[in-house]
Amino acid sequence: MAWDDAGPLGGPVGVPLVDLLDRVLATGVVISGDLVIAIADVPLVRLSLHALLSSVNERVPAPWADGGPL
Repeated sequence: MAWDDAGPLGGPVGVPLVDLLDRVLATGVVISGDLVIAIADVPLVRLSLHALLSSVNERVPAPWADGGPL
């Protein structure tokens, strides 16, 4: 049975990556996580990641007055 073939329930098995990416960018997604590097249970370095992935829309203005930090 191939990945695209209908299964025993009659529906497709997977979601194409393009459709998944389109749905994620249309609604947006937040990624956050922490990484702690420790030796002998003594934390030495902590890294925090907080990211927002979303599509760009011309109707939504930039939050910066001058167009952005770049």
